[in-house]
Amino acid sequence: MRLRRAAWFAIGGIALVLGVLAGYAVLRPGAEPPKFNARDVTGVPWGKDFQLTDHAGNPRTLADFRGKVVMLFFGFTHCTDVCPATLAMLAQAMRLLGDDARQVQGLFVTVDPKRDTPDVLAKYVPAFQPTFLGLYGDEAATARAAQEFKIYHHAHEPDKRGSYDVEHSGQVYLLDPEGRLRLFFRSRDASPESVVHDLRLLIRGGTG
Repeated sequence: MRLRRAAWFAIGGIALVLGVLAGYAVLRPGAEPPKFNARDVTGVPWGKDFQLTDHAGNPRTLADFRGKVVMLFFGFTHCTDVCPATLAMLAQAMRLLGDDARQVQGLFVTVDPKRDTPDVLAKYVPAFQPTFLGLYGDEAATARAAQEFKIYHHAHEPDKRGSYDVEHSGQVYLLDPEGRLRLFFRSRDASPESVVHDLRLLIRGGTG
């Protein structure tokens, strides 16, 4: 019995030492911090703000979301591929975050305000994740927001039925709790797990 107890103490001591060494390896001066998966654009002179309205009719700027990490995506509700795929991936990331999801805000900015009315956005965007907000503006406000975040968008001429497509950039931006643009990625180059990794680094003040 004494030998067995001594063996367990020895195993516990080894585990403790290994844990201390692992912690030192992470925290020691010169140790590399965890890296972001997405492209780091910290410090760019654009992506500072927008003036839009959410699907509940509330005027919104980035200042409204200070204290949270923001996932910002531009698209339109008639999109059949990139937009729903991206929103679904971001929603899955939110589910994987668990309690940390309370510190993240998803924003979907429409580049098709003619068709994406508040009612349309209110049904479409929260269907992916209840806390996500749809944002819209008139043509001028939409153009300013798109220009500020380097988003290309172009609506094609309507067909005989009035239907038309809108070409647009597909990147997702991540802003830190101070409202600073930090990262961007495209959904085809990311996974819910890679997004969760970056979100948690930003939540904890990581620099990547």
